[in-house]
Amino acid sequence: MAENIKETVLNILQDLTGEDLANNLDDNLFDNALLDSMDTVQLLLELQDQLGVTVPVSEFDRSQWDTAAKIIKKVADAQ
Repeated sequence: MAENIKETVLNILQDLTGEDLANNLDDNLFDNALLDSMDTVQLLLELQDQLGVTVPVSEFDRSQWDTAAKIIKKVADAQ
């Protein structure tokens, strides 16, 4: 199950950023200008749509979602 979450999150991030992040799980997506606030909303919508994980934007703390590794962990913990 966890591998499926990882693969799905990486696919969503690749669609949003145009980057394959599989070998860069700890790169900061915001500092590297790969994600912005509009992308964040799209990310949350895709996570809800594809993985059934609901994260209200009001509860979104960017510092906890700024790398692919953190996003994968958050999604896994939420499922």
